[in-house]
Amino acid sequence: MAIWNLGSINADMIYALPHMPQPGETLAADGLEQFLGGKGANMSVAAARAGSHVCHLGAIGPEGAWAVTRMLEYGVDTRHIARLDVPTGHAIIAVDPSGENQIILFPGANRQITEDQVGAALSSASAGDILVMQNETNMQAEAARMGRDLGLKVAYAAAPFDAEAVQAVLPYLDYLFLNEVEAEQLQQATGKSADALGVADVIVTLGSKGARHYDTKAGTMQEVAAHKVTPVDTTGAGDTFTGYVLASLDRGLPMAQALAQANRAAALMVTRKGTADVIPDLKEVQDATF
Repeated sequence: MAIWNLGSINADMIYALPHMPQPGETLAADGLEQFLGGKGANMSVAAARAGSHVCHLGAIGPEGAWAVTRMLEYGVDTRHIARLDVPTGHAIIAVDPSGENQIILFPGANRQITEDQVGAALSSASAGDILVMQNETNMQAEAARMGRDLGLKVAYAAAPFDAEAVQAVLPYLDYLFLNEVEAEQLQQATGKSADALGVADVIVTLGSKGARHYDTKAGTMQEVAAHKVTPVDTTGAGDTFTGYVLASLDRGLPMAQALAQANRAAALMVTRKGTADVIPDLKEVQDATF
């Protein structure tokens, strides 16, 4: 089958800082690196490296051709990425010595995707394919509705978190990915716990504690413990986890195995500096020893 990703494409500018800045503080960075990023691009690369055929729906500006080339090199189908006159999205990422991060996003072309572009791309999809979105582009609810009408499995990663954005797509979802804080925020907004949202499969990531899966049809919950590693950079770990889960499901693995494989991929990811460019491939994940 295939994974269709309506997702952001960003230039990630990563600044190494001695500590996170306080309000009003001017702080000199110890280094700067630029990587391919954006939650959408990260998930597309992760799913492609995990063995799936991934078609990315997105947009770049005049200076963003390098990002499309990089995604293509990593195995992503880039035919449905629009070239616009709006600047490519970018992220300014501050990382401290412990691996924690703070991120400032400029959406740029990511918020200029049209309904015609999404419709034209999804017209090539097949029933049973997976459509995934995140909250870094426009057209989320429209794409989710199209995906459901076409018989696709619809997935949503609720980050950056916005309660209204999540609630707009909830009626169309088969899979919902949240971190622990986002799950609490959504419960406050809806009055419903993660297992009462009407979504068949809800996956809550717990950082260093692993992940939790709610199978709401069966009424069950399972937890997956995280592997013990020394983190270098947590940026992109959640996106790697999501991409690997969806690719594993796309390849026919049961949820328990999909979660276990994604957990290994995320553990490897946090030991590396960078985003899409350093996401591990399937062989690295399978060969990893923790």
